[in-house]
Amino acid sequence: MFKIIMRILLTITGFVCGFELFKVAFPSLMAATGITLPLPTGTWFPVIGGTAFGFIFYFITPSIVDYIRKFAAWTDIKMKSIPTQDIVLGVAGLIIALMIGVLLSFPLSRIPWVGPYLSLMITLVLAYLGVTFILNRKDEFSFISSQLLKRTSLAPQEKKHTVKILDTSVIIDGRIMDISKTGFLEGELIVPGFVLEELRHIADSPDLLKRNRGRRGLDILNKMQKEMDITVRIINKDYEDIAEVDSKLIKLAQELSGRIVTNDFNLNKVCELQGVSVLNINELANAVKPVVLPGEEMSAQIIKDGKEAGQGVAYLDDGTMIVVEGGKRFIGETVEVLVTSVLQTAAGRMIFAKPKASFHERVSLKQ
Repeated sequence: MFKIIMRILLTITGFVCGFELFKVAFPSLMAATGITLPLPTGTWFPVIGGTAFGFIFYFITPSIVDYIRKFAAWTDIKMKSIPTQDIVLGVAGLIIALMIGVLLSFPLSRIPWVGPYLSLMITLVLAYLGVTFILNRKDEFSFISSQLLKRTSLAPQEKKHTVKILDTSVIIDGRIMDISKTGFLEGELIVPGFVLEELRHIADSPDLLKRNRGRRGLDILNKMQKEMDITVRIINKDYEDIAEVDSKLIKLAQELSGRIVTNDFNLNKVCELQGVSVLNINELANAVKPVVLPGEEMSAQIIKDGKEAGQGVAYLDDGTMIVVEGGKRFIGETVEVLVTSVLQTAAGRMIFAKPKASFHERVSLKQ
């Protein structure tokens, strides 16, 4: 677009220059040099000259634009290497020096013959000295930069927050409300109309479990809108040509440049393939769980047997499952266990342990 505009402007400029050159300058030059040549009369002669110059400017415009862009890039690189404080102080010194030069030019310009040249020379010298003087003493002006930084830091700055788009699973889950209350989520929360429609269908389901989940999601949305400081907005936007809700969410996130909040593992993977940012509640929950290392001791209440023979299963307060080797015989009891390994999966964290008593018995037998 820039090349097209520059090409039009330079072509018009070339036409005007050629027109004036063939109309006024060319005959005047011939008259001044004493050359007498029969020149065509009429308007068509300057028009031909303008057209010729217009075509010349039209064809050389790309080269001119390339040189301008290279010069601008070179200037930008050079300017980036200069501290902002030096630029500000240099411009201030230049302005002061030019003002002094203008004041001195009035008396100097009255000197016969050399006055105008002398005033110009002194102004240029003062400009150089002004910039050099200020930059050589920039450390003495550090209070100016500190005041500028102070004012900048105190000035209110507008922050642009990315919108968060809630999917059905994260609304039904309910933890999004507790996370929002803590203030970790910034910006606007958006609930698309097709997600709300899906919640309504789940709430009207004949299946009791699904119906309760749908009603729970609607209740959570209602509480979030009434009790939270963060904005929860429902947008009635749908994509008739897209059938799946997950695909609609991805499309909406791409249009709004937003992030999808979910705890759906499959939707998370699809969003990664589509280049859409995701906030996964399950990943957040796993990240804030206490770190458990092999060799640590803990108390665990064995509540059921595991999949493998002799295994017992216990759970931490945050829901992390502990698989205790040989813990089946301790079902219903609280025993001290020793962590042997920790497995981190996309679904969560799993801890493998052995009863502390049996472990020490094996060690003593080996010794």
